[in-house]
Amino acid sequence: MSNSFQQNRWWMYISIILAIVLVIYIVFFPPGNKTESDTMTLAKVNGVTIGKDKLYDALVAANGLETLDKLINNELVRQAAEKQGIEVSEEEIDKEMESIRQSFATEEEFESTLAMYGMTLEGLKNDMSTQVQLRKMFEPQVKVSDEEIQKYYNENLETLKTPEQVKASHILSATKSEAEVILTELKAGADFAATAKEKSTDTATKDNGGELEMFAKGDNEEVIDNAVFALELGGLSGVVEASDGFHIYRLTERQAAITPTLEEKKEEIRESLTTEQISALSTDWMTEQQSTADIENFLS
Repeated sequence: MSNSFQQNRWWMYISIILAIVLVIYIVFFPPGNKTESDTMTLAKVNGVTIGKDKLYDALVAANGLETLDKLINNELVRQAAEKQGIEVSEEEIDKEMESIRQSFATEEEFESTLAMYGMTLEGLKNDMSTQVQLRKMFEPQVKVSDEEIQKYYNENLETLKTPEQVKASHILSATKSEAEVILTELKAGADFAATAKEKSTDTATKDNGGELEMFAKGDNEEVIDNAVFALELGGLSGVVEASDGFHIYRLTERQAAITPTLEEKKEEIRESLTTEQISALSTDWMTEQQSTADIENFLS
């Protein structure tokens, strides 16, 4: 499945969460003429009051109409799925969750994005039903031919390739002079991992001996890529000046670029094309539902 489509679905889920927050607020604090309750104090900043009316206005201003529309669409899907007797299993939700995870380079990036939006893994999981319902509604209508798969493979081969990747360890110093002293020690036989634990200023990697994740060209600053990719296995770089300080790198692993065969990518391509067709079908269906359903939006 293409990362761009997965990312689109990710932002859709974020919008749903924001919509739910907005609607919960509206249920308990409906708009209308201001009452004493509307001006109830929620917080004070240096003696200045923030009331419930200000919270409501801020929620609406923060894409309130858009997010409420998305929640309405979510309800349209739920009702249609219920009429068709569509049920969502735990396994299907887990599969959808895995698709979202694959949109991110690492598990840490996925979890940090959840945290950034104040969401939990369990909370996101609870919002997968709509996506699964849409898939089960429209997947029976989708047919992907071998010719379409071949065409996609031919046209997108460059993006399907896995580029050359390397793995390295590094030691980060605040000044060039400090880095040069460390480099001299390493060249004299000092253990790289032990030195990283003792002297690196990178708190994220020093405890594991400065070990970094596997990366490809373009994942880091150009000066870093140039230095690391030029190394022989086990080789030590000079002092590399980057935006965050002065690095010394040791190359620990290199993986050659991989060009996959059509057979190796066939099912992945079929899944990607299926998902794109479901997206197109569901978009057309949603437009029709919005024009025929009895919808009352009191926020607009």
